[in-house]
Amino acid sequence: MLLGCIADDFTGATDLANNLVRAGMRTVQTIGVPDASLAIDADAVVVALKSRTIAPADAVAQSLAALAWLRAAGCRQFYFKYCSTFDSTELGNIGPVTDALMDALGCDFTIACPAFPAAGRTIFRGHLFVGDLLLSDSGMRDHPLTPMTDANLVRVLQRQSAKKVGLLRYDTLAQGVEASQAAIATLRADGVGVAIVDATSDADLMTMGEAFADLPLVTAGSGVAIGLPQNFRRAGLLPAEPVAPALPKIAGPAVVLSGSCSQATLAQVAAWRASRPACQVDAMRVARGEPVAAEAAAFAREAQARGETALVYASASPDEVRAVQQQLGRDEAGAMIERTLAEVARAMRAAGTRRFVVAGGETSGAVVQALDVRALRIGPQIDPGVPWTETVEREPVALALKSGNFGAVDFFAKSLALLDA
Repeated sequence: MLLGCIADDFTGATDLANNLVRAGMRTVQTIGVPDASLAIDADAVVVALKSRTIAPADAVAQSLAALAWLRAAGCRQFYFKYCSTFDSTELGNIGPVTDALMDALGCDFTIACPAFPAAGRTIFRGHLFVGDLLLSDSGMRDHPLTPMTDANLVRVLQRQSAKKVGLLRYDTLAQGVEASQAAIATLRADGVGVAIVDATSDADLMTMGEAFADLPLVTAGSGVAIGLPQNFRRAGLLPAEPVAPALPKIAGPAVVLSGSCSQATLAQVAAWRASRPACQVDAMRVARGEPVAAEAAAFAREAQARGETALVYASASPDEVRAVQQQLGRDEAGAMIERTLAEVARAMRAAGTRRFVVAGGETSGAVVQALDVRALRIGPQIDPGVPWTETVEREPVALALKSGNFGAVDFFAKSLALLDA
């Protein structure tokens, strides 16, 4: 194995694996740290954790366990992947995990760059933009678990990290690989341990890929990954031409599950509901112990019997989410929704469903765990950052795991159409 990756949620892991596959690396995504019974033949492995919003100490422990497995597998470089909107709390978990991985690898410097220009995430003078908006002005300010109210990534990361945080600016990066490497040397001499890196285009990401070839550890969103495979290709460790990803056809009924409350997902839910069957999960009914999951699964099965695909969603506006959180508590409200959608997924799989479209990182994690998925093969891209995947089981299941903020407004319908093409 060449590249060993640790992702802090399941959709982020798929996003990263998608970019690596498109750049020509045979990539497998595992669900959690693999055990000895899982045989993997790949250039890159992405270990998907569900560590973004857990206690920092637990996130560190899980990440170090993943690192130990990847090191034992012989990986030459390591990648810690987090969200392109730098989702975290004041306590972490990006800073604590980065610090722990650096210490374990014995490295004194790494970079942090969540930029993904193809999905509208860019960094300028250390500030993260979502489209034309600063992160703090975007819908991320209302995220129910990790509200992002500061767009200055140097400031955000410094609050979490014991390392000195600096900045590698856009104007230095624009001068090319040698200038970027010289800037790294200067930052190191100044005692900087982690540098936020500006990026406004894919060309910047390709420059980073070459400039950071010798770093033992890279921390980033999925964007930086597009530039790393070329390093292995130049070293003769990958084929000269990337091979297009493909998956065998998976037929059978489908279901769409959505727990994300991002603005992008809310628009996707609205677009689907305008012409297709949809069933909303009422959090307060769940809290009262009513059979909401069973009713939702029955609704989806009835739609399948008519030859249709149903959406089961808990997505809601920021005001609705706040109202529920005030009554149930933030963490319990989120966990309750995850458990409910996971129950729906289990019921649908037991009824023969083999194609799942899932929106939201936490929801995707809950669904994948409910379906007892061990590893995923990566297939064709639906929208930037979101591919179809296939489980490695004898009777494979197709999964499209979408980060809340990703995808066009017709993402749900587009996903199913691509699988049928």
